[in-house]
Amino acid sequence: MIEKLRNLCKKHIDIISYLFFGGLTTMVNYLVYFPLYNYLHLSGVVSNVIAWCTAVIFAYLTNKPFVFKSYDWSMKTVLPELGKFIGCRVGSGALETGVIWLTVDYLKWNGNLMKILVAVLVVILNYVGSKLLVFRKK
Repeated sequence: MIEKLRNLCKKHIDIISYLFFGGLTTMVNYLVYFPLYNYLHLSGVVSNVIAWCTAVIFAYLTNKPFVFKSYDWSMKTVLPELGKFIGCRVGSGALETGVIWLTVDYLKWNGNLMKILVAVLVVILNYVGSKLLVFRKK
């Protein structure tokens, strides 16, 4: 049984490591968003954009080596990779910000709850974008 579990983990290590580092990225995002929204009383959108920027930087620095095993830090590799990474994240970040604006700032729904709920969709979109577009195996 242990051996089957070990083999399953080896087979899906990229997804497992993405979920781990994605969880850390989400924590970074929340550690920035919640104080800005709850204590500084910035709007949901402003809080989300600041949190998003912080989380994207953290995500790139962790996803590149630890999830997608991309160890080349030369500018020739990093610049196009980072451009594609940010491009993908801009798409999911715009979707997240749009949902936050609609549900929190416009409809006045609970900003904390909506931030958590929309994260599920964003995590899925970010993984697919990173796997298929940014850190593709050559």
